[in-house]
Amino acid sequence: MNSIEVLDAGPLTTVQDFGRPGLAALGVGRSGAADADAMRLANRLVGNAESAATLEVTFGGLRVRAHGGARVALTGAPCPMSVGGREVAPYSVFWMPDGDVLRLGLPSSGLRSYLAVRGGIEVPRVIGSRSTDTLSAVGPAPLSPGDRPDIGHEPPQPLTVDLAPVRQPEAGDLRLRVVLGPRDDWFTDDARRSLLREPYEVTAESNRIGMRLGGTPLARSRTEELPSEGMVCGALQVPPSGQPTLFLADHPVTGGYPVIAVVIGADIGLAARARPGQQLWFSAVKGPDPGFQ
Repeated sequence: MNSIEVLDAGPLTTVQDFGRPGLAALGVGRSGAADADAMRLANRLVGNAESAATLEVTFGGLRVRAHGGARVALTGAPCPMSVGGREVAPYSVFWMPDGDVLRLGLPSSGLRSYLAVRGGIEVPRVIGSRSTDTLSAVGPAPLSPGDRPDIGHEPPQPLTVDLAPVRQPEAGDLRLRVVLGPRDDWFTDDARRSLLREPYEVTAESNRIGMRLGGTPLARSRTEELPSEGMVCGALQVPPSGQPTLFLADHPVTGGYPVIAVVIGADIGLAARARPGQQLWFSAVKGPDPGFQ
């Protein structure tokens, strides 16, 4: 069976598909690709099912060698790339001959890139998914030099495109739509105004679990303890410091700090593209009327 040998995994490279939905009540988080839209596009380019497992590469630096040859595509954060010393373009389909090495540089914008291989990455499924959950350590471990995941059998459908003319991830400020609540009533009016009128910066304390944000502290109007309750991807949870954390793909299934708002599902991929130093602006799209927009 053909395979991909990891020579250098960069800061973090994991195997990701659509994760493990519907199991939170059992204590199993969904995980899966942080930017599901980018993963879908990569799989479509190489003719895979959209759910096929890919490599999620955080901030470039990946080097892999093809054993047996592979047809691949890279989407998400655009990285300078070469195969066997020849430059290749992101968002395009290209061939990796047997023994050649694919090298990824640092992305010019965005944070996470998705490398799809025609046939998909074949690692064992754990609870129905091949995804790495970095919080719970469910699924395969993050890739490291010497790992050699297999490539699955080629799908029957032919390739129909060789290039996806898509917009590159934004390098400047990002605007994310949120639904206020479920615990926005635990915060002062000034805190809700700050959330919707001021920017919050992505800090270096960010990963697949969540992004710690820096900005005007969000003050509570209630100080009692909140019993632990279910968490979802996109939740803006606010600890006692008042600095919110935006939960991403590997978020915990429960949490004990109030959630002031939740980023809508359509904007989760956009949030996952933000890198430290970028500023996020939040706007309410529905839910309780804040009365001060």
